[in-house]
Amino acid sequence: MIATGFAILFGLVLLVWSADRFVEGSASVARHFGMPPLLIGMVIVGFGTSAPEMVVSALASFHGNPGIALGNAYGSNIANIALILGITALISPIRVHSSVLRKELPILMLVTILTVVLIADLDLTRFDAVLLLMIFGGLMIWTISQGLKRTTDSLAKEVELETTEKTTPLKRAVFRLVTGLLVLTASSRILVGGAAGLAQIFGVSDMIIGLTIVAVGTSLPELASSVIAARKGEHDIALGNILGSNLFNTLAVVGIAGTICPFTVEPATLFRDLIVMVALTGSLFLFGYGVRKQPGRISRLEGEALLLVYAGYTAWLISTL
Repeated sequence: MIATGFAILFGLVLLVWSADRFVEGSASVARHFGMPPLLIGMVIVGFGTSAPEMVVSALASFHGNPGIALGNAYGSNIANIALILGITALISPIRVHSSVLRKELPILMLVTILTVVLIADLDLTRFDAVLLLMIFGGLMIWTISQGLKRTTDSLAKEVELETTEKTTPLKRAVFRLVTGLLVLTASSRILVGGAAGLAQIFGVSDMIIGLTIVAVGTSLPELASSVIAARKGEHDIALGNILGSNLFNTLAVVGIAGTICPFTVEPATLFRDLIVMVALTGSLFLFGYGVRKQPGRISRLEGEALLLVYAGYTAWLISTL
């Protein structure tokens, strides 16, 4: 029990440290090679913070723990919106200025609905997984085209300022990228092993562990980057981190895990977790577009509501133990 708890804690600490080094190194390398700021913000930062979810879910699927793989992806999406954006909005109400992010909101909503359709039969087949990866590839192409065109977007300005402050020599940036990736892989193995052991000790499903401890742990990089961005008034970066991460989790993370090992989905995942995920994504869509011709924003009151939803969802999970 003590060894298992230590493995989870140690794995999480290394995971957060390595993810930060990986994202920072990747962004610096991209900047050295002339990648546009908007593209860095949408691809490197937004998707890079989901590297922990990708590695953890891939390893969990490979080692025969599909519950951890799927729970990690969907639980991270729920935590990203309800917990992380809730905390971020309490620090500083989030205003949505970027036209690119406003275009990503309906895409995320459609992708989330597609997820429900694909696993409505309670099976994530290899065909389903490959389809998710193909859609992700198409979105990546669209993202790159947007990043090359919208050089004056508000997100681009925020990312340019942020990356200018953190510019590092190329050799050091490459070292951080490689070191971060290696430690990220090792820490993910430790975390998956600890999580699987914890599930066995308490006699609960891998899915519950994936939705709670693992999901929150792998979402810590998003929490750190969004809170820091909010404190600096970089609202588009704060929201962009979450949108990019959720798209990556829903398509790439689940797609990679399902391609490695197709698996059966628990009914509770469809009738509990996905319902919550769809509802939260829908609320994010409404917040982002605003009402009565007002600009989109997530106020402190709405942030409190999101946190209450996450507390209620967590209590729901605990009640099923």
